[in-house]
Parts: sequence; structure tokens; C-alpha cells
Amino acid sequence: MRAVRNTAEGISVVEVPEPEARENGVRVNVRAAGVCASDLAMIQAGPLPFTLGHEIAGITEDGRSVAVEPIIPCGTCDQCTMGAYHRCRLGAGSNLGFALDGGMADAVVVPERCLVPLPAGFPVGDACLVEPMAVVLHGLHLARAEAGMRVAVVGAGTVGLLAVAATRALGCDVALLARHPQQMAAGERLGATAASGEHDLVIDAATTAEGLVAAAGLAAPGGTLLAAAIYFGIVPVPGLMALMKELRVVFPYTYGRHSGGRDFDHAATMLAAQPDIAATIITHRFPLDDAPAAFRAAADRAGGAIKVALEP
Repeated sequence: MRAVRNTAEGISVVEVPEPEARENGVRVNVRAAGVCASDLAMIQAGPLPFTLGHEIAGITEDGRSVAVEPIIPCGTCDQCTMGAYHRCRLGAGSNLGFALDGGMADAVVVPERCLVPLPAGFPVGDACLVEPMAVVLHGLHLARAEAGMRVAVVGAGTVGLLAVAATRALGCDVALLARHPQQMAAGERLGATAASGEHDLVIDAATTAEGLVAAAGLAAPGGTLLAAAIYFGIVPVPGLMALMKELRVVFPYTYGRHSGGRDFDHAATMLAAQPDIAATIITHRFPLDDAPAAFRAAADRAGGAIKVALEP
């Protein structure tokens, strides 16, 4: 079958063996796989021995439309046994698309527990957004976000715009700081205004030192700074500003389960209820064979790309 890998020639569509059936494994025929900023960062390391893709949605052999929670934890370490399986001691070794073969392929086989049923009427082609929305919801849970908060979002890629949509749905006033005009326009369609003033919760989705400085500047004294996306390398927190404002800084990791349920299930429900979110954020769709072009589009933020989806 076809799969997208980073080879010595760069992003390539290669032939790989059909996925092996694991114990309790379910085959998902992939219908959409999102290109994430973490994919763009990871491929800078050079050739990788696994199939990319952790934002996955598809159809099971028995006809169910599903998203895939791309964590296959060990189930026995201290973190797994306490319920924090997203912090499994296997680290990246438990994640599809980071060490295990991911979903930029014709199919993937995963344990039943990874399947996230899609609500009726939610197009499977839009469900590659369930994974990044789950990231956002997990972060908002840890940041104790609640209705009526003044929220600012720094960075208007996929995670930033999903944070706008999620906090608006929660009942917050939301402001956005975006780099590109088309990103700001997308944020406004989702209910954001231009960022100014002070905010109870500031969400950094820019993942740069400059973004963190801007986020700390927008935070009110005693506020919370939520670092919502992955930082590669060392990115300094603006210590003196954060110190003098006594900011609470929250670093969430992926998604999981808590007293309110599974982040992935909540993400699917929210996206299904608000189809304008996917219509605004998914800007480009490519067939799987055009994966190199899809990655080029995803890297060109100034060219208008927000979320780029591959559709096998």
C-alpha cells in the first residue's frame, strides 16, 4: 500500500507492506490525515524509518466513521496505571506518526481503544481536526478555562484558531494576535477580535520566543499563560515579566481522559456541532500521491495555508 515517509529525497509516497494486525487491532481505511507543524519540524532531522501522520480519520472495515487517538501506551508503567496514559514512559515510542507508523497512508491498524466514533453528519474528511482540537481542549482543562474569561490567543495556525473556536464555545471573549492577514480573517470568522489590553488567559500557539513575549505582555497580573503547542529546542520564557505579574504557566502534553471524559470525544462533538470551524481552518486538500506538494503548501503560511489535509 502507499505511505508517506521522509526519505533521502525528501517527502515521498512509497510502497510499504500492509499494516500487520495487532491483538485487538482494527483496520482503518484512511480518508483524511492532517499535516501538522510538528511534522514540518520533525522532517528537518532527515530520513525517518516510519510513516508520518498523527491527525487521522477514516472508515473501519465494518463501516464506522472514526477519528484515531494516535497513542498506543504500554499500559503498565506508573503513568499508564494512574490513568495518565498520554504520559506513558514509552514517550514518543507510543505515538503514531512519531515512532510508530502513522496515518498518511491508505490504511492503519490500531487498537479498538484508539477509535473515536464520529457524530452523525460529521464528514470524515473534516475529522483530521479532531486530534488538534483535543490538544486544545486538554490545555484548556489544565488551564481551568471557564465562561466569562478574557482570553487572548497568540498565533493563528491550526491550534491557535481552534483555541479561538473552543474558547468562544466556552463563553469567553477572545482576542487574536496573528502574523498574516488571512489568518486574522479566519480568526474573525470564528469570533475573535484584534488583541489588545489585558487578559485572564493567554494561549501561546506561536511556539516562538517572540510569541511567548507577546503572550506574557497580553496577560493580566495573576493571569494564566497556556503554552498550547509543541516547542522544539529551547524557547526562553520571559521570566521577569512573568515573575512580576505572577503568571501561572501551564505546559500541557497532547490529550487524555479526565473526570469529564476523553478529550478526543469532546473534540469530535464540538467540531460536529460547528461545521464552520472545519470550513474555515481546512484550506487545502491534496490526494495522497501529491504529498510533496501538500507539505510545501503547509510550510507556506504566507501563501494562505492553515490546515492542509491529505486524502488517500
